[in-house]
Amino acid sequence: MKIQMYPMDYEEFCDATGQNYAILEGLFEKKKSLGQQINRKLMRDLRVYMAVGGMPQAVEAYLEGDNFSMIDQIKRQIINLYEEDFKKIDASGRLSAIYHSIPAQLSKDTKRYRLPTATGTRKRRNDDNLIYDLIDSKTVLPSYNTTDPRVSLSLTKDLDRYKLYIADIGLFITLMFIDRPVAENEIYAKLLSDKLPANLGYLYENLVAQMINATGRELYYHTWEKSNSTHYYEIDFLISQGTKVSAIEVKSSGSGKHESLNHFRKKYANSIKDCYILSQKDIEKKENLIFLPIYMTSFLSER
Repeated sequence: MKIQMYPMDYEEFCDATGQNYAILEGLFEKKKSLGQQINRKLMRDLRVYMAVGGMPQAVEAYLEGDNFSMIDQIKRQIINLYEEDFKKIDASGRLSAIYHSIPAQLSKDTKRYRLPTATGTRKRRNDDNLIYDLIDSKTVLPSYNTTDPRVSLSLTKDLDRYKLYIADIGLFITLMFIDRPVAENEIYAKLLSDKLPANLGYLYENLVAQMINATGRELYYHTWEKSNSTHYYEIDFLISQGTKVSAIEVKSSGSGKHESLNHFRKKYANSIKDCYILSQKDIEKKENLIFLPIYMTSFLSER
C-alpha cells in the first residue's frame, strides 16, 4: 500500500509543539474581535511555523532547541535532495530552475507562472511535461486560473494559466534567502517579530495556499481585465462552498485596499457566499467583507 506523505500542516505542528490548536476553531466560530494582545501572540505562533515549516527533520530540530541557522541548514539539505531527484528526471537543470524560480515569480505578482522567465530561454516542447513532473513530485502546489467562477471551479480551470507554490512554507523561506550561505538567525528573528520588508505578501500567499491544500482542496484563482485598461483584477483564491464560491484575498500586514474583491462581488453577486480578507489583523466585518487573521485559513476550507 502506498501512502502519500505531506509536510506537517499547522494543526500537526501545533500538536507537536504543545500549542492548543483546538482553541482557534472556537475563536473562529465566534467571529468576535480577539483583542490586539491575543491576536499578536497567535500570529507570532503562526510565524514560528512559517520559519520552521512542516518537514519532520526541521520540526524535530526546533523541538530539540536548535537555533534557526541549524534549522535552515536542515532545510537546505532537503532542497539539495530535491535537486538530486530533479536531475534524475531532467539532467539539463531546467526542472531545478523551475522550482527555484517560484518565490521570485510570486514576488512579481504576475497573472501566471512563466516558464521562459524560469529557464532563461524560450519555452520548449517538453517544458509542459517538466511542469507535470514537478507537480507529481509533490514538492509544489499548482493553482489554476478558473475562467468562470459561476460554474464548477474544476470544470473551468485553464490548464495553460497557473501559479506554482512551494509545498512547504519553511522550504519557501529558505529558498527566498538561498543566495546566502546559510540564513542567519537575524533573518528569522525579523520574521518572528514581523520586521521583514512589508512587500512580502507573496510569503503569506504561499502559506495560505499550503493551508488550503492541507484540507484536501485543489487551488484556484481568478483574473479578469479591467475595462479600457491593460491592468487586471485578481482574486488570490477561490473555494467552493455548496453551490456557491467564496473569494479570498491575502494581505501581508493590514487589510489595505481590496478593489478586486469589491468588483468580484459586484460581477458575480449571485454566485458568491462570502468574501474574505486574510491578514495579520484581528477579526472584523464591514461592507460585506470578513477580515480574518491568517491562522484561521484552514477553517474556511473545512466549512
